[in-house]
Amino acid sequence: MTTQLTRPAEPLTAAVRTPRTPRRTSPWTPWLYLLPALAVLGGLLVYPVYQLGLISFLEYTQAQVSGGEPTSFQGFGNYTELFTDPQFRQVLLATVLFAAACVVTTLAVGCSLAVLLTRVRALPRLVLMLAALGAWATPAVTGSTVWVFLFDPDFGPVNRLLGLGDFSWTYGRYSAFALVLLEVVWCSFPFVMVTVYAGIKAIPSEVLEAAALDGASQWRIWRSVMAPVLRPILVVVTIQSIIWDFKLFTQIYVMTNGGGIAGQNLVLNVYAYQKAFASSQYSLGSAIGVVMLLILLAVTLVYLRLLRRQGEEL
Repeated sequence: MTTQLTRPAEPLTAAVRTPRTPRRTSPWTPWLYLLPALAVLGGLLVYPVYQLGLISFLEYTQAQVSGGEPTSFQGFGNYTELFTDPQFRQVLLATVLFAAACVVTTLAVGCSLAVLLTRVRALPRLVLMLAALGAWATPAVTGSTVWVFLFDPDFGPVNRLLGLGDFSWTYGRYSAFALVLLEVVWCSFPFVMVTVYAGIKAIPSEVLEAAALDGASQWRIWRSVMAPVLRPILVVVTIQSIIWDFKLFTQIYVMTNGGGIAGQNLVLNVYAYQKAFASSQYSLGSAIGVVMLLILLAVTLVYLRLLRRQGEEL
């Protein structure tokens, strides 16, 4: 009788291998990767903002720019003078209302054309996309100059087509603001259109087809199906449009010749330019810049908070 030798069983602890623990990285590692970009941003942003805030607390005029007497510390005197100025309050209100009108109109046009892109064939879609990207790529000075020519009372073709004769769009306050609004929307809607169109294409077609089969109209599909799905994208384009339109300068300055007749079309950026460089009141111009910076910083913080909340939801 032969006996069969069996191999002794390996211990259970040897058969089961312990997983390798992931290597922990230092909490400072991400900041080391961001250090070059932070250094560049610090040189380009931090120091100019520091100088802007410093000058806003000083008495800084053309005499100090030319190397005159040392500047005297004013504290919050420049801000007190600014907020007690009725013109500043009027310009601030006009800036907020004009920026709101630009944002609402841009979103309406951009979203409408984004929906239109999903309904047309390939060739019209390509033509519309190229035309929109051409408007987006046009420099602000060039676009503003072209729009002023189009609506010129003597040589512009728009007045002839509309039968308005020698009507001057830049003479009246509201007509000038309307003309600038059209130009701002023309150069801003492509960003909204392309972004929203990309979001619409990401929506499953089965959802849209089911809503159409249920008898929903196009407006109902947009309001009840598309808009809730596109809410993160709409928040992003809205906040960015607010930032861009609130700090508007080039279009107003070029199309209204520096702010319109008697400053009737002034916005904060142009008003700060006039105070600082036209009137040599650099301290007041810097104070206006600080006020704009704080307002845009608040909008940016809201934007970042919304992005973080959307990231947590996803």
